[in-house]
Amino acid sequence: MRRWLVLLLVPLALTAACAGDDGDRSGATLRSENVVAGDADEGIDGVQSIRVGEPDHTAADVDYGLTPPAGGAHDQVWANCGFYDEPVDDEHIVHDLEHGAVWLAYSPDLDGFERKLIQAQARANPKVIATPYLGLVEGEAVVATAWARQLRLDAVDDARLVEFVAQYLDGSQAPEAGVTCGDSPVGEPIP
Repeated sequence: MRRWLVLLLVPLALTAACAGDDGDRSGATLRSENVVAGDADEGIDGVQSIRVGEPDHTAADVDYGLTPPAGGAHDQVWANCGFYDEPVDDEHIVHDLEHGAVWLAYSPDLDGFERKLIQAQARANPKVIATPYLGLVEGEAVVATAWARQLRLDAVDDARLVEFVAQYLDGSQAPEAGVTCGDSPVGEPIP
């Protein structure tokens, strides 16, 4: 009897581990510091290696100390990958990064043509999430982020953007590379 109970409960626990709740924030703030560790030296000029905290699930708001964040504690529910014209909570997107997604956090000030270039990357790669980001440094057009890796660019048409997506999409640095970033109750990307 005990064996049957274990067989019934294990799948439920595994489902709850990544599916979680509806993503409501608890109001508390958790610190999950991201620290730039230096050049990643993996073939693309400018990519920084980021030390991130453990990939724990939390209902709290998270203070990453880096904008946009590149990993650490995150919401139990990921966001659907795709292109957005409205911001999405960092905590949901960090969960996407854990699954091997690449985040293109773009300046809300980009013109229509530049937004179309970002949108094309999201359309071409089902594990890219692209969102406007209010916390970018002045002059930054887009920050490409994967789990523990980041590339800050002042132009959307910089060839390194495409290289970053190709190299880090489902990259070995992601704790759960290969897991989906779709079928979530969080976020409705623009087709």
